[in-house]
Amino acid sequence: MKLYCLSGHPTLPCNVLKFKSTTIMLDCGLDTTSVLNFLPLPLVHSPRLSKLPGWVSKDGTINLEKELKECAGRVFVDSQPEFCLPERELLDLSNIDVILISNYHCMMALPYITEHTGFTGTVYATEPTLQIGRLLMEEVVNFMERVPKAQSATCWKNKEIQRMLPGPLKDAVDVWTWKRCYSMQEVNSALSKVQLVGYSQKVELFGAVQISPLSSGYSLGSSNWIIQSHHEKVSYVSGSSLLTTHPQPMDQSSLKNSDVLILTGLTQMPTANPDGMLGEFCSNLAMTIRAGGNVLVPCYSSGVIYDLLECLYQFIESANLGTTPFYFISPVANSSLEFSQIFAEWLCHNKQSKVYLPEPPFPHAELIQTNKLKHYPSIHGDFSSEFRQPCVVFTGHPSLRFGDVVHFMELWGKSGLNTIIFTEPDFSYLDALAPYQPLAMKCVYCPIDTRLNFHQVSKLLKEVQPLHVVCPEQYTQPPLTQSHRSDLMLELQPPPMPYRRCSVLNLPFRRRYERVYIMPELANSLVPSEIKPGISVATVSAVVHSKDNKHTLQSVPKPPPVAPSKKRKRVMDEPPVVLAPKPLLSGAVPLEAFLATLQKHGITEVKVEETADGHILHLQAEDTLIQLEEDGTHIVCDNNEPLRTTLRDLVLRFLQKL
Repeated sequence: MKLYCLSGHPTLPCNVLKFKSTTIMLDCGLDTTSVLNFLPLPLVHSPRLSKLPGWVSKDGTINLEKELKECAGRVFVDSQPEFCLPERELLDLSNIDVILISNYHCMMALPYITEHTGFTGTVYATEPTLQIGRLLMEEVVNFMERVPKAQSATCWKNKEIQRMLPGPLKDAVDVWTWKRCYSMQEVNSALSKVQLVGYSQKVELFGAVQISPLSSGYSLGSSNWIIQSHHEKVSYVSGSSLLTTHPQPMDQSSLKNSDVLILTGLTQMPTANPDGMLGEFCSNLAMTIRAGGNVLVPCYSSGVIYDLLECLYQFIESANLGTTPFYFISPVANSSLEFSQIFAEWLCHNKQSKVYLPEPPFPHAELIQTNKLKHYPSIHGDFSSEFRQPCVVFTGHPSLRFGDVVHFMELWGKSGLNTIIFTEPDFSYLDALAPYQPLAMKCVYCPIDTRLNFHQVSKLLKEVQPLHVVCPEQYTQPPLTQSHRSDLMLELQPPPMPYRRCSVLNLPFRRRYERVYIMPELANSLVPSEIKPGISVATVSAVVHSKDNKHTLQSVPKPPPVAPSKKRKRVMDEPPVVLAPKPLLSGAVPLEAFLATLQKHGITEVKVEETADGHILHLQAEDTLIQLEEDGTHIVCDNNEPLRTTLRDLVLRFLQKL
């Protein structure tokens, strides 16, 4: 069993598991942090961005003024933002049989895998994962396509030139493999390969293994996966949460008795408490509105935004924000808010029960009805005529490199009354803000990440007790910024097996058993004989028939009867003779009793030598050796057949025949 790691980002995993003749891809996350190296894509012409100076190396040898721009001491690529793809050279991706998706954030690289590698397999995901994943992909495609860039920067990717660039461009991974965003046509083609599954549904893969999704408690429809054969079990735990939020709670008991547990997608903010961050979010928002400023919340169009809106619903009246307009701007805003209300069976019990009242499970439905929350596909059209300040705007993209958020940064960045509140943990807020410096607006960092932290995961692993744990290298050591915090890492016995991008692990268990079925008529013909009290054994002669990874023992076919013929029979026409199988021997030859038997038969000069595996008996007068070992007995006797036969019969007296 082998595990190939194709992504270096532990929260956006992409691994391939080779198990029992199947090749299974576990998630295909897209590392979008690469976009932080690019300049933002403004919706309208930005004089500030267009006047940024080009970058030239200090010695003047490298001139990339057209491709790289300097802003506040940092260098950015002036081109369409590009994504860091999963590694595609480590193994032939056309051989992948299935792709298992654990949540909608971990499927953003799907079109790159399914459309450009010769992939012909099936993708398995739950319905909310498919539908919300489609929305997130559609949103990114829309953001990119509506602001096309005329030129494309490629020279800076040259390995020789990249080495000379200032950081962080200099340290970026595999830049020559970075790719622009896919098209909507590729998205639709990729998602047409998805087959929907429900929690605990069992799906057979070629008769070799069975896969089954379990609720992971992190987002709508998010799953952990069980991959098992008759005798082995692998659990894949990715992006899980034990907190009581809107999704169904995590199914922990089904993870028990795993031979290997592959763990990834832990919280990116182990020191930040999500409840505390929500409180801070609300108080900072209220403070800014009361002072007459606007609040900008860069966010994804699904996920944490549902919890933010629910929190604000309870907070608005108590903070006297009843008249403040809340705007949610995204090409998929309407669909996202509606989907969250219709996937009732994927919600926690508390929200499910509301559907039968009938009441909408999420309170943002009421915010929309009372006109406190308004949603728009973009800042053009209706929004521009209805927009009033001070207000709160939720919009994407959290990287601040594309989407409507870029416009609000340019619009509100010059005033100290306004505040930007970061809630998504995927991007460093300092890196996100870098191309907008100098910035007057206030910045608040309230990352809300509900995924498992190290304390929770240690407790979980103690309960489910897998034999081996495999995890990203980052989880086996404390963060670089807090090297003294040994509580911010996985400490297990035995230690977890770490992996990094492009590593190949041989997983530490061997398949020792295979299930074989026996046909009823063959079973009927077996005659068991007791070898120990309560233990019976029967020998069987059969033909093994294997199909679709299922093995069956069938009776040996009898040779067809030969029709009588007047012609003289040739030797070739004789049916093959099926010899009766030799009896199997079991038991051990006891040394003292065997020596006594030899003496009775007149063999007295015996020299006994002890070896690592048993004993060697040297019959000196007869010049013969007898090796008594745990799994065999050898008689070495030259040119004395009668003696060899006698000794063989004496040995057989102590063994049982089957």
